[in-house]
Amino acid sequence: MVLGQMQRRQFITLLIGAAAWPLAARAQPPDRVRRVGVLMGIADDPEGRARVMVFKQALHALGWIEGRNIQFIYRWSAGDAAHARQFANELLDWRSDVILANSTPIAIAVRDATRTTPTVFVQVSDPVTAGVVQSLARPGGNLTGFSNFEPSIATKWLDLVKGIAPNITRVAYLFNPNTAPLFYASAVEAAAPMLSVKPFAAAVHDADEMERVIEQFARASDGALLVLPDLFTATNRRSIIALAARHRLPAVYPFRYFVAGGGLMSYGIEMLETYRQAAGYVDRILKGERPADLPVQQPTKFEFVINLKTAHALGLDMPEKLLATADEVVE
Repeated sequence: MVLGQMQRRQFITLLIGAAAWPLAARAQPPDRVRRVGVLMGIADDPEGRARVMVFKQALHALGWIEGRNIQFIYRWSAGDAAHARQFANELLDWRSDVILANSTPIAIAVRDATRTTPTVFVQVSDPVTAGVVQSLARPGGNLTGFSNFEPSIATKWLDLVKGIAPNITRVAYLFNPNTAPLFYASAVEAAAPMLSVKPFAAAVHDADEMERVIEQFARASDGALLVLPDLFTATNRRSIIALAARHRLPAVYPFRYFVAGGGLMSYGIEMLETYRQAAGYVDRILKGERPADLPVQQPTKFEFVINLKTAHALGLDMPEKLLATADEVVE
């Protein structure tokens, strides 16, 4: 009888322990070093390093100290989708607790590699259509993050082109159809007639094709270049800026770092701020929240940057009204 009671008590204890195990597994001990996988674009890109630094600084401010309670594992895809898939699996092999994924192709690579490891993405223009979340309000899976698309942005880009060069009647929008979200192309096509501009889809797949397409478009003098947000255009931005200068094309870019590198104008989200916000989501996930419950955040802060030196080199007179609206003027 006593033996039977002891066996029953042991059995109940085992049941309670088994039921409690998943909770214990989720409630990790506070002194455990957490691993954050970081999957970005180009390893030797100063802009990419700046984003990672801002991300790490924001986590540090939230109490995550590298070498004490957090470890970062870096992989750089260099804009190559196959590399992104390979490195996503490597980050899983390292047992990353959370992954930071930069861009739509990288977010898709992570989604295809895992349906369980929490992932925070940045610079994903249309996460619903891309299939990385079920909806913006309730992502529903293991991914959430920050979008960089706002429907009115295409009108703003074209308006800036007309503001600096009123004689422009054609605009080539540059993108790689294998990596660029279609949202932007559709938005440009819809906005162009309202500004009396004929849109030209400069769809390119590699640097050589890009050079040929831009050279052909620039043969007439009434054209301008619009560079769409895209992993390909970001990776090849030095070549794009050089081609625009060589062919004397007024160009509008999606992010500040294009202008810092010699581009004419940019209008887009404050990129580094997005990485600060991403750190906040990573912090919340490491403390127990689920990506499925964290809504995808859409952009709220934009910046307009002008490079006066480039404007002068192109023979363009920058209107005072346009200069007054700039958040930053590079001279």
